[in-house]
Amino acid sequence: MATATTALKQVISGRADCTAWFTANQALFNRVVAFYFGVINAHEGVLNLSNQEALTALEKLTHATTANPDPIMPLHEIGHTIPALFRRAAINAALGSARSFFTHLSKWKARKAKAEAKGKKCGDRPPVPPRTWNKSVLFYTGQWKERTNTCIVLKVWTGSCWSWVKIRTLGREVPEGYTLGSPSLIRKGDRWWLHTPLEKTFKGPVNVAHQLSEPSTKLCSIDLNLGENLAVCTIQTAEGTVLSTKFLKGGKEVHDFRKRQLGTIARNRNMTGLIAQGEQDNAARWQKISHRDDDLAHQISARIVQFAREQGASILVFEHLGHLKPQQGKYSRRGNSKRAFWMKGRMFRYSKYKAWNAGIVTSRVNPRHTSRECARCHEPVARYSQGQAEEGYTMGAPLVFCAKCGMRGNADRNAAIVIGQRLLQRQGKKPSLSHDAHEEAAQAAGVGICQEAGGDEEPSIPPPGHAGLQWHGTAKEEGRWMEVPSSSIPVQLRLFSE
Repeated sequence: MATATTALKQVISGRADCTAWFTANQALFNRVVAFYFGVINAHEGVLNLSNQEALTALEKLTHATTANPDPIMPLHEIGHTIPALFRRAAINAALGSARSFFTHLSKWKARKAKAEAKGKKCGDRPPVPPRTWNKSVLFYTGQWKERTNTCIVLKVWTGSCWSWVKIRTLGREVPEGYTLGSPSLIRKGDRWWLHTPLEKTFKGPVNVAHQLSEPSTKLCSIDLNLGENLAVCTIQTAEGTVLSTKFLKGGKEVHDFRKRQLGTIARNRNMTGLIAQGEQDNAARWQKISHRDDDLAHQISARIVQFAREQGASILVFEHLGHLKPQQGKYSRRGNSKRAFWMKGRMFRYSKYKAWNAGIVTSRVNPRHTSRECARCHEPVARYSQGQAEEGYTMGAPLVFCAKCGMRGNADRNAAIVIGQRLLQRQGKKPSLSHDAHEEAAQAAGVGICQEAGGDEEPSIPPPGHAGLQWHGTAKEEGRWMEVPSSSIPVQLRLFSE
């Protein structure tokens, strides 16, 4: 059985006095977390224990009981009576921070020792413990009750006492098939949110090798781009027959938006001169850029998974892209390219967990020359723009032509087909059939002739005499939005390895 996890995010409404109570509650929680981090720092041996054993050990060191009346480092010095569940939530938060800090510290010591062994100086600075704490309060079962879709009762520290507070929430309801976890109070600006993990158990999909042993298996190969077509999805069978293609647009719009914002930021910095240390300049504009990129990445990833589900594909195939370098030029150009690369990474990560929730596995293949190879005969291709000579290779050009087999069409679609073929090759399968075999398979399946890409905006109707040179079943999309809202696809936090 497999497990999928998502988050239910609800904003808290009404009762202005709750803001002061939640602030006091979070401040106390962070004081307890800081206290236990200091205890762990003084007794590093607890990090060698499991989380449950470490929690027990830390409680013995700090919590006074009848059997343990004089703990070594008593928690009551903080000055408040701390409920057990509140204390344990703080201990687990401190354990997570301590494990992270000491792991980074050990890696730094290893790098330093390696550099000194070579007679060099380690240029990295050592990690330092957290100077301030801003952990969100986690409410275990027993600290909340009477939960419905619109309200919940929480046990919080109001600044003077512990009280049960009933609050109202706004947001989506719990999706069907999911079970509620322990909620957390999250502060975002002036608003408080209630985040609750949701979990469901389902029969997980089989691995890629087993699925591709069945000729009826369909895979969806995706070519992520920086141009207008942010993603080009192609459905192929395990035998190599290309069935349909979908172009997911929106790249030009977000590119122009991002460039305008970055240009304004650059001009503001030039006018301001010095920027105050420790302060974020142009915070609102940076937030706009981040939110726009993240929202579009969620939209594209949801549409990728939706298209794969509609076509019956059980495998998503992406390129294994590494460190991409931004283009040289002005600040706005470099920053735009860098954030476009980041958005490509987000689209892959979001597609991966959304696909897992839908019972679809994700794989990645070697990206080397996927855009330079002909998907039909696997020879080098010419990539060009409309009106240019069909020769050479122009990076980012929308059209492709193979001089050997005569194939011509959309360059991104050709790359998407090659990406799917790479996975078939890795599994020891012949990734492509002859052109006649494609014709027969497509006609038998009732798939129509695909459309040739005549420009970088969208596929166009092919000129006479070229229809026989194309693949089959291209499903072109004009609009930007889905027929079914992306919210119907659950969003999950956990990532799964291939």
